[in-house]
Amino acid sequence: MTSRRNFLKTTGLASAALGLGLPTLSFTRPGADLPFKISLAEWSVNRLLFSKKLDHLDFPLEAKKHGIHAVEYVNQFFIDKAQDFNYLKEMNTRCLNEGITQVLIMVDREGMLGARAAADRQKAVENHKKWIEAANFLGCHTVRVNGYSDIAWSDRPEDAAEASKLVSDSIHQLATFAESSGTHIVIENHGGFSSNGKWLAETIRNADHPLAGTLPDFGNFRLGTVDGKPASYDSYRGVDELMPLATGVSLKPKVWDDAGQESDLDYKRMMKLVLSHGYSGHVGIEHGDKDREWESIVAIREILEGLQKPNALK
Repeated sequence: MTSRRNFLKTTGLASAALGLGLPTLSFTRPGADLPFKISLAEWSVNRLLFSKKLDHLDFPLEAKKHGIHAVEYVNQFFIDKAQDFNYLKEMNTRCLNEGITQVLIMVDREGMLGARAAADRQKAVENHKKWIEAANFLGCHTVRVNGYSDIAWSDRPEDAAEASKLVSDSIHQLATFAESSGTHIVIENHGGFSSNGKWLAETIRNADHPLAGTLPDFGNFRLGTVDGKPASYDSYRGVDELMPLATGVSLKPKVWDDAGQESDLDYKRMMKLVLSHGYSGHVGIEHGDKDREWESIVAIREILEGLQKPNALK
């Protein structure tokens, strides 16, 4: 799977460069022999973007200024630009000029792929297609969607099974649409049923398509509440269950256990687990402390760089 991921990513980026009339890129990067790569999720600086202190187009260069050469976009920050190819071309140009890799797009607010009503599900599927096309143009290898349903989260097996069936059908449709570009369609554990690692892994397997996958998020294993108390899923177990299907991972510095308790991430333990599945792709930092976003991002980057060193994870 890893070699196929790399092939699809490389050919996608090359296609984007050719489409822009730009020279074909060399994909050899300094440190290409590292056990994993480091990227930055745009949500890490969401407060800066929402307050207009940072513009979406400037995000990749700011990431590079802080030592990160790969970015993961959130569609909310260019929500009306999916089909504006002049805008997307500008995104490409800025990244290509600076040697910045565009990894994926996280897509929100385009409808529930697990909606009960067939018409609502189909509308959501159609809404997502433009982001698959945008990702291909940008050379992103993956589009992250949400496995949400209007079947309210509960611990009833029948509810979980129904939501899974509806979501997996929509994912199959999107992955089929993405075949021409080779773009991976993945679900992140992102609340409700999707934050149950076993449920999400089974949902993706039931989608029955090689481009359907997961984006394990270390911290997003909060399921909901039971009797006013948080219900959660063990982060380490959940990541272990999702990694065989993963094309990326999102790092948050807090994790959950089965008892609804939150604790600090054990970086070494989690990264050993991630790499045990043969993964060598990007680890996307998705965290930024309020009023010190960049400082907290750099602190995590430095921890990850330490774990990239020989024997650091032994």
